[in-house]
Amino acid sequence: MLDPVIRSLLDTDLYKFTMLQAYLHSFSGNRALYQFVCRNEPAYPLAELKNDLEAQLDHLCSLSFTEEELAYLATKRYFKSDFIDFLRIFRLQRRYLSVETHEGQLRIVASGPQIHVMAFEIFVLSIVNELYFRRFDRVQAIAEGRKRVAQKISLIKDLREKRTSPFEIFDFGTRRRFSRQWHEEVIDTFAREVPTVFKGTSNVHLAKKYGLTAIGTMAHEYLQTFQAVGVQLSNFQRAALEAWVQEYRGDLGIALTDVIGMDAFLADFDLYFAKLFDGLRHDSGDPIRWGEKAIAHYQKLRIEPRTKRLVFSDGLDLPKAIELWKHFADRVQCGFGIGTNLSNDVGLTALNIVMKLTECNGQPVAKLSDSPGKTLCKDETFLAYLRQVFQQAG
Repeated sequence: MLDPVIRSLLDTDLYKFTMLQAYLHSFSGNRALYQFVCRNEPAYPLAELKNDLEAQLDHLCSLSFTEEELAYLATKRYFKSDFIDFLRIFRLQRRYLSVETHEGQLRIVASGPQIHVMAFEIFVLSIVNELYFRRFDRVQAIAEGRKRVAQKISLIKDLREKRTSPFEIFDFGTRRRFSRQWHEEVIDTFAREVPTVFKGTSNVHLAKKYGLTAIGTMAHEYLQTFQAVGVQLSNFQRAALEAWVQEYRGDLGIALTDVIGMDAFLADFDLYFAKLFDGLRHDSGDPIRWGEKAIAHYQKLRIEPRTKRLVFSDGLDLPKAIELWKHFADRVQCGFGIGTNLSNDVGLTALNIVMKLTECNGQPVAKLSDSPGKTLCKDETFLAYLRQVFQQAG
């Protein structure tokens, strides 16, 4: 009998909804391709999960939004009524998702209308993760996980230092969680034990269930999409930011900076955007260097950095978040999105899996990350052109 990993279409990250609304209103005709990649070596071949994965995906595609779920989304002022109506008739279509195996590896591709296939990403990653870890000693893993959660809670409660900006963390762990139930237990524990520090979750279902703030704005795929919609390539970041401003009119004001690297982003992030956006999100490269560049940029534009917010979200654990907070929090507002180290810190090696946009409207798209190994594009000609346009080294 099937034990479904996904039981609600809200069991995904908020930015999937915010980006979907933007696509629906501006690019409803886009076609896109998303590819699954495992970046590290699993304990056993992921291809062994294929049959169970197929069954889970069939179940996923049987789900639809309930009226209660839609009513919850409608309480968010940034979601428009036509978007809620679109979700009312939305159901994931299995025909747009292919699952194959090759030499022990899983090959998962979502290809079709972007306003449809973009939604698969977080669900697929959550399902693969949970199926993978079901083969381990779950009792022992949960026991170890509870021990580590208690240590994290103790570390937070023992934090006595004060800074201008308070220490605040969020859960960003849906895509790489050990399991749905463990993820929920972690959220419940942090929300109950350290409510002044734990400020929300990217997971919309858990935000709804526990009365937490749903956290999230945009991902790399949003900005990458603008590389393939008729915008001059050198202007794609400015076009993406402008479209976001027009869609959300002041809400959801944290911009992602590392699609082409921080320096290229700041070259486009002029006084206009710096005033309109509430802050920036870090997701690759050295966080100290990144934060110093952000503060210097605001100062150069004669904007007081303490009126802005820097959100750090690249492979964080709690000690690293505290270190960054101590470094920056007297000069700028800070927030810390912690993913795997919250939702999958149970003594087992986590999978480093992603499902990224690689083509849009028949054209390759890519990011030139500030961290080696995060680029996912096999079209070397396009990568070379992208590097040339933004004066990036190969």
